[in-house]
Amino acid sequence: MARKLPPLNALRAFEAAARHLSFTKAAEELFVTQAAISHQVKTLEEHLGLSLFRRLNRRLVLTEAGQLYLPVLRDAFDAIAAGTARLGQDRPSGPLHISVIPSFAAKWLLPRMSRFRDRHPEIDVMISANGALIDFAEGTFELGIRYGRGDYPGLRTDLLLYDEVFPVCSPKLLEGPHPLKTPDNLKHHTLLHDEVSRQDESPDWRSWLQAAGIEGVDWNRGPGFSDSSMVIEAAAAGQGVALGHRWLAAADLEGGRVVMPFGPVVPSKFSYYLVSPPAVAERRRVRLFREWLLEEAERTGAERVPLSS
Repeated sequence: MARKLPPLNALRAFEAAARHLSFTKAAEELFVTQAAISHQVKTLEEHLGLSLFRRLNRRLVLTEAGQLYLPVLRDAFDAIAAGTARLGQDRPSGPLHISVIPSFAAKWLLPRMSRFRDRHPEIDVMISANGALIDFAEGTFELGIRYGRGDYPGLRTDLLLYDEVFPVCSPKLLEGPHPLKTPDNLKHHTLLHDEVSRQDESPDWRSWLQAAGIEGVDWNRGPGFSDSSMVIEAAAAGQGVALGHRWLAAADLEGGRVVMPFGPVVPSKFSYYLVSPPAVAERRRVRLFREWLLEEAERTGAERVPLSS
């Protein structure tokens, strides 16, 4: 059965006039004349057989019928506006804004992005490498990749990759007057520190040395870096020995820029997670990128780089 609705222009004119309690302001909002608003309101009143406004001393007030009708129309127009916005946001094309911790962006995500572009050339991914927590309520970002325990209240959270750490260094440090053969040899080498690890309770040199049962090594000495990828670069340059996060060091291990001189491999309490607000998690471009990321993570696990030195 077809809906019997009043003319849409008349409904818009009444809703604007009732909201402002002014035909003049309604006309300005809708880019028409005051006479057009008055005509549309009169058309609606005739259609309903009810008066919606009263004029008192050059002041416009709503009748009881007008007061009842305004919230109905306001809610209806709000729902239409919200639905239209969702359609626009759910287009398969257009930019997808994501926030990623810098080290993970540089060492894991960016080298793989060509595969996503090949699969979905219609989606432009805008990557912001930022270690700070983001406020999804601002509406800029739709997806984030974070390193933590997975407790992100109010957000859809998907585990991407577990993490673990182990020593890495330049192959050059396996030779020389103090070659790195056993953990005891660390006393002769510079320790490189990931300053983020010192702050977030992920494994650092102190916890690694404890796990290895090594004493007599000053775990606190050596330079620090604010980004995990910088620590790997310093190690590859022969500046010392770093604790490498598995997935950040994987490409450099495979390429031979760094090696793992010895173990143990220590699991981290933190992992890499995808986070997004539930309201946007099923937007097509968000869902497609999330699905691709999870596929890449599964492939990464299957192509796990051996850690034997």
